[in-house]
Amino acid sequence: MILGAGFAGLAAAQALAGARVAVTLIDVNNYHLFVPLLYQVATAALSPADIAEPIRHIVAASENIEVVLGEVSGVDPEAREVRLADGTAIPYDRLVVATGSTTSYFGHDAWADHAPSLKSIEEARAIRTRVLQGFELAERAADPAERDRLMTIVVVGGGPTGVEMAGSLAELARHALARDFRHIDPTTARVLLVEAGPRLLAAFPEDLAAYARRSLERLGVSILTNRAVETIDADGVVIGGERIPAATVVWGAGVRASPAAAWLRVATDRSGRIPVEPDLSVTGLPDIYALGDTALCRDERGEPLPGLAQVAQQQGTHLGQALRANLEQGRPMPPFRFRNRGNAAIVGRHAAVFDFGPRRHLRGSPAWLLWAAVHVVLLVDFSQRARVSLQWLWRYVTYRRGARLITAPPPRR
Repeated sequence: MILGAGFAGLAAAQALAGARVAVTLIDVNNYHLFVPLLYQVATAALSPADIAEPIRHIVAASENIEVVLGEVSGVDPEAREVRLADGTAIPYDRLVVATGSTTSYFGHDAWADHAPSLKSIEEARAIRTRVLQGFELAERAADPAERDRLMTIVVVGGGPTGVEMAGSLAELARHALARDFRHIDPTTARVLLVEAGPRLLAAFPEDLAAYARRSLERLGVSILTNRAVETIDADGVVIGGERIPAATVVWGAGVRASPAAAWLRVATDRSGRIPVEPDLSVTGLPDIYALGDTALCRDERGEPLPGLAQVAQQQGTHLGQALRANLEQGRPMPPFRFRNRGNAAIVGRHAAVFDFGPRRHLRGSPAWLLWAAVHVVLLVDFSQRARVSLQWLWRYVTYRRGARLITAPPPRR
């Protein structure tokens, strides 16, 4: 049984496709979501269907895989059962927990109402609505101060998510929306990127982080480092004692593992991740494994592996193949070894950074092209790859974005 159809869970299921093993794949959604491109839905560059694919369609050819749509509420390791929110109990022989992560507001959960994150299609649509609604309301606002507030967007968090989001928002305002309005100038919109630490992209080398900062500033993004957010409400944010009126606030500052540890009643690290052995089994619980953002997995040097899609995907493929060999041939479960294929962040047109490890960096147009190629290849369906490639090409040539739709009521004030 596999809990979660994200990168890790889906990769594990696909590695078990066709095996002499009955696989049950459970997810609260009926689709697999390509989360790294979710910010492009939020900034009107792509539609949800471009980055989401029905799970049943992905595994349709694998007769040994059954898909269950349901929300997990608990696990009973002694009875070897998974319990769903509707009261259903499903037995398992081996359990793979790959339920991903949720947003962490560092103890300020009330901020979620005013600063959606980028973990779901619903949140991406909410951000897109707030951004576009802000420009629409600014178009007919008589008060200059209110107009400025409506055209101010604050992105919290200077990691890859925040950098990519801020750059895409700046390009949306300065290119895609530039000629659409009669009474406002979208190019004057204010995009602020706030980071509590001393620099952007803390996990990247300093030269790449400095390049990303310069590229964002060329796009017109205002960057505030060493500044922590103190308050977020319907009217804006308070940073370092200064109130910044803003109609849209996007949260990209922190994540926390799913509540899987509570189901298993095991100790976790500060982020809620479940410690696992080298073979990805949960310490002290036989026949239970944890993957991706749910797992605290360490490399050969004892350092925790980052919460990246490539880590989750490699873990899922490895565990699926290992379980297949173990169940069909009795082979022992081998340890997992992560192979770093590079960490990337896109800043804007012709601007990206790619880190392959010590002294192996790429930036600018080559990194931008490589980022695009990698993300297209990682999409699970050929039709998605074709659609995304064509949309990116159209956007590159015309500077236009075709998903500028307000699909929900404006946020309540």
